[in-house]
Amino acid sequence: MKAIKKMFGLFVLAAAASSQPALAALKVLACEPEWAALVQELAGDKASVSSATTALQDPHHIEAKPSLIARARNADLLVCSGSELEVGWLPLLIRQSGNQRIQPGTPGYLETSQFVARLDIPKSIDRSLGDIHVAGNPHIHLDPRNIAKIAELLRDRLAHLDPVNAGVYATRTAAFLLRWRDAIRRWETEAAPLRGLSMVVYHRNMAYLNAWLGLREVGSLEPKPGIPPTTAHLAGLITRMQAEPAKLIVYVAYNHPQAADFLSGRTRIPAVMLPFTVGGSERAKDLFGLFDDTLARLLAVVK
Repeated sequence: MKAIKKMFGLFVLAAAASSQPALAALKVLACEPEWAALVQELAGDKASVSSATTALQDPHHIEAKPSLIARARNADLLVCSGSELEVGWLPLLIRQSGNQRIQPGTPGYLETSQFVARLDIPKSIDRSLGDIHVAGNPHIHLDPRNIAKIAELLRDRLAHLDPVNAGVYATRTAAFLLRWRDAIRRWETEAAPLRGLSMVVYHRNMAYLNAWLGLREVGSLEPKPGIPPTTAHLAGLITRMQAEPAKLIVYVAYNHPQAADFLSGRTRIPAVMLPFTVGGSERAKDLFGLFDDTLARLLAVVK
């Protein structure tokens, strides 16, 4: 009887263990939500994915808190935009983590902007011009064609780090890219009325969206990149917009709307908040929702 009870107990334990989800093979830390969302699309339950920032945080400026250092310490793969976007906190995070797997130059470190054609590379280096990025504009995710390129790169990197599940990553990436390329064709058709649309931006972080959709940036709420809006600069923008109005004023989820609302109120140019990244609006719950919502908000102005 004791032997039967023991065998029954072992059976129950084994059944319970088999009902538990398998432990994720990889721990992935992304610097920004868009890359966390992309890794999740490609890896599914084969990776535990988190983002160092949220859509309501400016990725230029966050604090490397102990909880974030702990996540970096355990990560197998670190995925960031690079091109100095995270220069104020990422080197400290990597150093404090002591994690050799995610050091620059290792397979566990990936700077996505290094693998696409970068825009806004300055012809001269002059810090008096503001917080410019020497290596070019880092916000490459706002052109969905760049997302497709990085997806293929991530597929190979995930397979290198976790060869046992290489087939899973290949299958999921192929399925994602099929849906993504269909979505790009749909977005480009829907966005045709936006071509040539002039806009004032908060920060010069829309270059890739502009290049993809043919939008025109005619002013910035920041007097210089990274410098908060000033009364004098806004007064100058009001004068310019009264003479030659833009069609809209754009700010993103992590920007305070005060300056955009101020300019809008005095020029009657509509101010539009764009999600900018995954989580930046209720609809932008994933990468598809990010672009669906971005286009919907822009198109609402021109209709």
